[in-house]
Amino acid sequence: MNKKAFQKIYTQLEAITKATVSLKAKGVSNDELATVDGRLAQVVKTKGDTVTLQIFGGTEAIPTDAEVVFLGSAPTLKVGDGLAGRFFNAYGEPIDGGPEIEGEEREIGGPSVNPYKRKQPSQLIPTGIAGIDLNNTIVSGQKIPFFADPDQPYNNVMAQVALRADVDKIILGGMGLSNDDYLYFRHEFERAGALDKIISFVNTTEQPPVERLLIPDMALTAAEYFAVDKNEKVLVLLTDMTLYADALSIVSNRMDQIPSKDSMPGSLYSDLAKIYEKAVQLPDGGSITIIAVTTLNDGDITHAIPDNTGYITEGQLYLRADPDSGKIIIDPFRSLSRLKQLVIGKQTREDHNQVMNTGVRLYADAQNAKTKLENGFDLSDYDLRCLDFAKEYATRLLAVDVNISIDEMLDTAWELFARYFTKAETGIKQSLTDKYWKETK
Repeated sequence: MNKKAFQKIYTQLEAITKATVSLKAKGVSNDELATVDGRLAQVVKTKGDTVTLQIFGGTEAIPTDAEVVFLGSAPTLKVGDGLAGRFFNAYGEPIDGGPEIEGEEREIGGPSVNPYKRKQPSQLIPTGIAGIDLNNTIVSGQKIPFFADPDQPYNNVMAQVALRADVDKIILGGMGLSNDDYLYFRHEFERAGALDKIISFVNTTEQPPVERLLIPDMALTAAEYFAVDKNEKVLVLLTDMTLYADALSIVSNRMDQIPSKDSMPGSLYSDLAKIYEKAVQLPDGGSITIIAVTTLNDGDITHAIPDNTGYITEGQLYLRADPDSGKIIIDPFRSLSRLKQLVIGKQTREDHNQVMNTGVRLYADAQNAKTKLENGFDLSDYDLRCLDFAKEYATRLLAVDVNISIDEMLDTAWELFARYFTKAETGIKQSLTDKYWKETK
């Protein structure tokens, strides 16, 4: 962090809480960085001459006469092509043993791209995961979260998306990662030889939780450099937004703010929106697409974090364990990409929409058959075929470990339709069945 000339220095604290200190100071701006007793801090509130600073490392043992030095600027990140392939901490400092980044210093957390300069998203981003590409296709410039239980392998799925997505740059913002998760991401990226297009900002569980609050802004400042300045397609992966929100809650509670629903700060919606609204499709071809993980508390979709997220984002991808196939799947009933219609059948094959709808309908019929079985009703021949179809459909087309092209997904679905059903039972229009139906023995 560059210290400016004529720094403001104070030595009289008025109040100390678990995470913040307050003092009288003039000419200080919101988000400005400072050091308090040598520890990095940031202005989180100004009221008249009273300034409240959040201490990233906590306030333990800070005396009331601690030296407070205001640095004159908000947190910054040096941007340049040298970011690619590197790992950084929440302050944008290298943690991979490599050199400091040379480049232009930019303030993080700035405003979103002017809506006047935006374009409607229209470019498909294939991930190779059939549960996404076939049923919940993602479009460049979209913002969409994974909703997952904490014990599900969501970080593995994020790494898979990173390695498969057809984009120019991938930026990982890791919040509250275990050391194992951090090493997992690093080894996967290195093993795949993909480091040249991946940039990572990481806060681990061993570091102060409040540092997580810097990670999304660091990641998105880097993303804006490559998307806006370089016209590149950028995919931003944020994990885990629940831990980000928990850090917001810690700070607001320690500042004695009145909590809102589920002990979250009243500003939760705007805090999340500020991040997600950075997703953009630019007219010159650059784009920022945001995929984030929101872990659920006992599967509670009504908790304030997923609830607010759902209002901001354009759908969600819902991970769940499938007991019949033994796989982690993208749940076709609770997942939704609100922008998929912009690319389905336009940038994908003409049969995509009907194949997608038919597969989900037949899978739903299988769930109905399962309910009948559990309640002691006899199953029809059609019910039995639906159950067999559902197990194979989950294994070959919903499981997160499937890695095939969209055309292969469509061909697989046609193969499954023909194996278990008649053309009439699928309800797909004849012109498409004449062209794509795959007879099986």
